[in-house]
Amino acid sequence: MDNMNKKPSFWSRRTVLGTTVAGAVVFFIVGIIFWGGFNTAMEATNTTEFCIGCHEMEANVYQEYTPTIHYSNRTGVRAGCPDCHVPDPWIHKIVRKIQASREVFFWLTGKIDTKEKFEEHRLSLAKSVWNAMKTTDSRECRNCHNFESMNPEFQKPRARKQHLNAFETGQTCIDCHKGIAHHNVRDKLTDEELETIEAPNPDYIREVPQLYKDGLARVEAKEAAEKAKKKEEAAAEKEKMQQKIEQAVEAALATSGGSASKESTSAPSSAAPSGESASFDVDWGKASSRDITLFYPGTASIEWILGRNHGGKRAFSKGDPCIECHEEEIADIGQLIVSGESEKELEPNLIPNKRGSIPVTIDATHDAENVYLKFSWPNTEHTPAPFVDGGKMDPANQIKLAYMIATDEVEFADRAGCWGSCHADANTMPFAPEKDALANSELASRLDLNNGVTKYIKESRTKLELKGRRGKALGGWDKLKSAEEITASVQAKQLFDLVRVKSGDSAVEDGYILDERKMHGGQGGQAVATLTGDTWTVTIKRPLVSDKEGDVTLEAGKVYNFGFAIHDDYTSARYHHVSFGYRLALDNEEAHINVTKQ
Repeated sequence: MDNMNKKPSFWSRRTVLGTTVAGAVVFFIVGIIFWGGFNTAMEATNTTEFCIGCHEMEANVYQEYTPTIHYSNRTGVRAGCPDCHVPDPWIHKIVRKIQASREVFFWLTGKIDTKEKFEEHRLSLAKSVWNAMKTTDSRECRNCHNFESMNPEFQKPRARKQHLNAFETGQTCIDCHKGIAHHNVRDKLTDEELETIEAPNPDYIREVPQLYKDGLARVEAKEAAEKAKKKEEAAAEKEKMQQKIEQAVEAALATSGGSASKESTSAPSSAAPSGESASFDVDWGKASSRDITLFYPGTASIEWILGRNHGGKRAFSKGDPCIECHEEEIADIGQLIVSGESEKELEPNLIPNKRGSIPVTIDATHDAENVYLKFSWPNTEHTPAPFVDGGKMDPANQIKLAYMIATDEVEFADRAGCWGSCHADANTMPFAPEKDALANSELASRLDLNNGVTKYIKESRTKLELKGRRGKALGGWDKLKSAEEITASVQAKQLFDLVRVKSGDSAVEDGYILDERKMHGGQGGQAVATLTGDTWTVTIKRPLVSDKEGDVTLEAGKVYNFGFAIHDDYTSARYHHVSFGYRLALDNEEAHINVTKQ
């Protein structure tokens, strides 16, 4: 009876779930041990060492990963296999571990146990990872890289522009950053696959963080101040040079007993002899000056710019000018292409030691009737082209300079300058048609095809092939519009006004580009091309107003698109250096090239 009335001990008491306290404690301890063991096992399988425990991973992707910045970098932060391929949130991590059992099965069956088998399946493996990252808005990338933490002050202009584009259109990290830790097989995707996997997702559109806006404002202000300082320094140097010239002239005239007029002492910059300036009667001290770097483009065409291999395609298609992304890296781009080191593989015919860029100074001024442009740049040592007899493509002309002007009626001119006239099927370009195809074409009666396809612009064609699907050649040389449509485009000034000067005779070729390149028919002009010391100078005088059909009249209050190219070292065809697109205007400080009044 006493035993029946005796209260159960603390450890024997029943809990809410019906078990005793002792049982609950045992379950609790067992749970801790189980959870600790489970978590330990999870973490043990969540290391790079575990991932490369299989020779398939160690011998293939790990070897590709170790030379990259994710493995070794200046800050000492390493992103290992699980950082990129295993989610951090617990639920998603468990799901990923369960999915990994499928990979264990493939390991057991030897699906990728040799390098040959791995390469056979590499694309499908990569697509699986890319699709997973696309679906999660690159969640694992954002474990380390967060849009909200980015400071554009430490980014190149190109990166700033691309990240802003990502905010506004809904792009995610993996859209642009494929193949950064392993061999990139993006080029093996079809155009349809590429368009799908890299299409913007409206769900990923995000507001630009205030931190990013503040950083962008600071870096833009800093760069603007640096440009203003350089402009002031250039103006001061120009004024200093002008004073030296005037003093030298005054001293010479004083010795001879003569006197100097203001006009006679207004000599050009040191790159050109005074006799040239006198022939144009120009005070170059009143001209504006702009430094522009030309670069070697290789086989990059407008189709390439709008194609799958150009990382800036989205920004360009949206309307962003090339210089907004590339102005600070122009020389680097040219060197990578001309040396064959660019991963874009844009030059199949290398010219050893050819320079990748040319720094050019443009002085621009006008009077009531004419515009005067003076281009100055350093000469270079001769680097023979190994694929040309004698090494010189154009022995009669050591240099040729051409510039083009267009209104906004020409598509792409506002962002790429004259690049819109460069096509993948032009002479010496990758998709240039065979001579027989040209000779037998019905267009031979309308176009001059004797030396291959010349430059043309989109406005003259019914279609441009940009993707090359099903073996189609890029470009559109054979898609010429009707003669009536071409005439209408000429009248609407849908063309590039073209001026070219050759060093051989300094003659001015004045034509235009629309359905093809026409080198004559314009109003003409005067030019002087000289090599003084180690500096080339080409000075061009041309009327502002013209009634010729292929000429663009320059008017105050309007802004024009401008681009130019230099064939140096006896080159021809596509082996030139080119500019990006710039804006030119009369007496407009906002224009890249401000043609100031005398």
